[in-house]
Amino acid sequence: MRFIAMLTAFMLTALPAAAQQLSLNTLSNYLNQLTSAEASFTQINADGTISTGTLFIRRPGKMRFEYNPPEQALVMANNGAVVVFDRKLGGEPETYPLNRTPLGLILARDVNLSRANMVVAHGYDGTATTVTAQDPENPEYGSIQLKFTDNPVELRQWIVTDDGGGQTTVVLGALDRKQLPNSLFNIEEERRANR
Repeated sequence: MRFIAMLTAFMLTALPAAAQQLSLNTLSNYLNQLTSAEASFTQINADGTISTGTLFIRRPGKMRFEYNPPEQALVMANNGAVVVFDRKLGGEPETYPLNRTPLGLILARDVNLSRANMVVAHGYDGTATTVTAQDPENPEYGSIQLKFTDNPVELRQWIVTDDGGGQTTVVLGALDRKQLPNSLFNIEEERRANR
């Protein structure tokens, strides 16, 4: 009997440590260290349609969504603006202030999820930690729910809820951390190319 108890105790200590909810400080540090990366993505739009493409991030402040055909859209963030190009329709792109979108929270120079009233939900579902954040001064701009896995910490998904309640989900492939050229985020160059 003693042998079985010892064997059980040995087996329990030999098992890998169970994953657990990641702290807000750990997640803030991860986002602050995510300076330049590329990943494939699958986007589930508010109307239920699905798009795929490649995401480029260069923090602080820069992001580019290149959509795969048949989509003809390009979304860029830089210089405090989010610009949506629709190559099918042509014309002038739509422009929004980055700080009026939930993406501004993760592209900020210094991400601090512990800031008062920024995080409105923080949980763990057994496989991933989720954090729902909003601009504490302007919650009406919408929110972003981030999903992270552990060991190593990795951003896997986000769900943006816009100011009208519409939701867009972006599921990320593996983030390839590498230096990205400034030209990827040059909105003016893209405007000229799309005229």
